[in-house]
Amino acid sequence: MSLLIQHTTIVSDGNRFTGSVAVEGGKITCVSPTPLPEEGFDEVVNATGTLLLPGVIDTHVHFRDPGLTHKGDIATESSAAAAGGVTTALDMPNTLPQTIDTETLLEKAHIAAEKSVIRMGFYLGATKENAARLAEIDSSLYCGIKVFLGASTGNMLLDTNEPLAEVFHKAHKPVVAHCEDQSLLSVLYKNARKDFPNDAPIAIHSDLRPAAACVSATRRAIALAERYGTRLHIAHVSTAEELDLIAQAAKHITAEVCPTYLLFCRDDYARLGTRIKCNPAVKTAADRDALRRGLADRRIYTIGTDHAPHRLHEKRGGALRAASGIPMVQFSLPVMLDLAAQGFLTYEHLVELMCHNPADLFGMNDRGYIRTGLAADLVLINPHSPWTLTPNKIVSRCGWSPLEGHTFRHRVLATYVGGKRAY
Repeated sequence: MSLLIQHTTIVSDGNRFTGSVAVEGGKITCVSPTPLPEEGFDEVVNATGTLLLPGVIDTHVHFRDPGLTHKGDIATESSAAAAGGVTTALDMPNTLPQTIDTETLLEKAHIAAEKSVIRMGFYLGATKENAARLAEIDSSLYCGIKVFLGASTGNMLLDTNEPLAEVFHKAHKPVVAHCEDQSLLSVLYKNARKDFPNDAPIAIHSDLRPAAACVSATRRAIALAERYGTRLHIAHVSTAEELDLIAQAAKHITAEVCPTYLLFCRDDYARLGTRIKCNPAVKTAADRDALRRGLADRRIYTIGTDHAPHRLHEKRGGALRAASGIPMVQFSLPVMLDLAAQGFLTYEHLVELMCHNPADLFGMNDRGYIRTGLAADLVLINPHSPWTLTPNKIVSRCGWSPLEGHTFRHRVLATYVGGKRAY
């Protein structure tokens, strides 16, 4: 199929200009600052007044397939991703079974080939049992290695020195780390269960998973990465101090921030309750504001959603009982476009964070930019089409969002994966 998108504002490679993009055989064949002849194309889109961005690469999702598909599966969640302009998603290993060996990697790839409407990659989970054998697994089967220094959903904790060192020393792909200090978390949770034998109020979730736990584990991960020269990406940074530590570390150590931590802080529990319960927890308004500043000064390298759908009944309870995790893959691009409209970053920088840098980090040389010869993974945006999120617009199986009632300024009009319309 051939496609021509005319008269749009193209944003890529630090530039913004009005032009046209031609697609043939799934690849971009021409990027032109002037209109192109329309004869011979299967589809011609007059995109006057729109923005054309590279498809978003979300490097941190939990699509729940296999084993947790009552929450969502690769079909539903990839459709939600496409509705939000995401054309590639990298899925985390804490499914059932966990993605920790060749067999489970191949199983996920097979499921995705049958169900996904976007491109997908998969992390290999590091555990105490497989740490010594990770180097034996074909690295072409996975995008990176996920390490949990603090316990979270899925019980894949790896916090002992020898296996951790083994992973950092032998990793052939980027290590993505969930950084919370488990020794501190264990003490805090033990005390909370004594004080609140039935459940604890959601307002103390941020006290049970405090900034100190994140900072301690991030220091540890940075030390390992600097010792072994490991390409380290710290997942879901939630504190100002972590961002400072990463900025001062070696250049091969970078930070991911999620829209959740740019939007919300612990004050929002009063309004949204467990809908914003996640691990790491949201922190103070000062942390949120520091992370927003980190957009402008480029201390943040990528935006990933940590998309983690749960059914609403699983979010009942408080700090001890309610499930942790927020569905966000459909809304990350509209959220970041809103922040751009508010002056926190430019469209060009947004594309760097959500498209260019993820492609570069994970060696996706065929996508992430609007360039001749690359995959035609594209998203078309109307920057002047306000819309309000209501439950009927939510594509994820879980059917809810903490952003319900919010009015976005930008609307995703179409998402193309390999030149084919996925949304």
